[in-house]
Amino acid sequence: MAPNEFAALTDRVQGPVFLPGEADYDTERSGFLAFDQRRPQVVVGAVDAADVRAAVEFAAERDLPVAVLSTGHGIASEVEGGLLITTGRMSEVRIDAERRTAWFAAGVRWGQVVEAAAEFGLAPLSGSAPHVGAVSYTLGGGLGHLGRRYGYAADHVRAIEIVTADGRLRRVTAESDAELFWALRGAGGNFGVVTGMEVDLMPVASLYGGGLYFDSHLIGDVLRAWQQWTRDLPEEMTSSVALVPFPDVPALPEPLRGRHVVHVRIAYAGDPAEGERLTEPLRAVGPRLIDSVREMPYQEVGSINNDPDQPMGYVTDNAMLRDFDDAAIKTLLDLAGPDAPQRCVVEVRHLGGALSRPVDNCVGHRDATYVFGVNSKVDEATVDAARELQSRVMREMGPWSTGGRNLNFLAGGSANLEGVRAAYDPADYDRLAAMKASHDPKNLFRLNHNIPPAG
Repeated sequence: MAPNEFAALTDRVQGPVFLPGEADYDTERSGFLAFDQRRPQVVVGAVDAADVRAAVEFAAERDLPVAVLSTGHGIASEVEGGLLITTGRMSEVRIDAERRTAWFAAGVRWGQVVEAAAEFGLAPLSGSAPHVGAVSYTLGGGLGHLGRRYGYAADHVRAIEIVTADGRLRRVTAESDAELFWALRGAGGNFGVVTGMEVDLMPVASLYGGGLYFDSHLIGDVLRAWQQWTRDLPEEMTSSVALVPFPDVPALPEPLRGRHVVHVRIAYAGDPAEGERLTEPLRAVGPRLIDSVREMPYQEVGSINNDPDQPMGYVTDNAMLRDFDDAAIKTLLDLAGPDAPQRCVVEVRHLGGALSRPVDNCVGHRDATYVFGVNSKVDEATVDAARELQSRVMREMGPWSTGGRNLNFLAGGSANLEGVRAAYDPADYDRLAAMKASHDPKNLFRLNHNIPPAG
């Protein structure tokens, strides 16, 4: 389309419109994944639901595919060409303390909701990083530090406001449209642009949590101790373990600089004294480089994982595991441990508890015991080798895999049709593809986790 054809769009929205070559176009289209970005024909910086409606109607009239870039860990559009809607300007948060609910707009990050809810001694089922976008995280399932106690974030959604392919703004609940409500909680972006969401809040004001960092010579011992420890834990304890090769840079704490460490992440939603008692077997493995596990207000939950908050180029993949035994640990260390030829970040999260209980939504693979992921920082020169390593790791870890994936941990190449299909139980994927054919038959909405219409 010629640039002058987008003049009509500028007249229909309040927010800014960006075209290739214009100032701020590149900034507006860039997400957290700063690698292999696409170039939409036009970008709309929506300020409210009316802007989203106008942008969707404009695109539908011209058969332009629509993608959405959320805040936080939002990933740049996978669509080359088309129309990109950015939601970062939609930042309203409302707390209803009496009903224990939060409503937030499409561009809100979890940190905003955490701070607002904390005034009332409440907490959302937020992600491990406070800068993650609340809507996109929840639409993909949402696995956070309260997961084993309360389940996935998608399990506690009350209502979703969404602009569908026909340009309508709908408020979808279990009562208004049970089938669409089922689908949105786990695959929501495939059926429209979500402009707002209402979720439950939990009566959690504080946690016993933090990080235990051990040096590289203890990595095997820590992994074996952690996997044994996870086999008999109360649901109040949610944890994960990560192998992290830290660069030698002044910005890092001195004990971590230049070291390949194992980082155990602890989040206990119960009595702090009991949390400390439960954590002792991990501390007993050996000396810690850093031990930050303590009672903390929920506002500090982001310090547990201490995830990076700056965009970067990376590729990632993941697998749901039925077990993580000693043989799995040896396989993993041989491929991606401190002595492996390539550096990457490896994480294993403990599932089970409330995450395993059935809920009437499409979040898949609730029978998995762990989810395992590999993340490699890349540029054009290193991406092929990183993808080859990740493919080998996924293949070699196959004996312990359920065959499933976690949707929110798919990005870039792993977010292909095969990866997305693997994120759902087979019958649920077929049901979603049939719904896509009904609600979006032209496949207008092209998300990074796109489900093509059946037929």
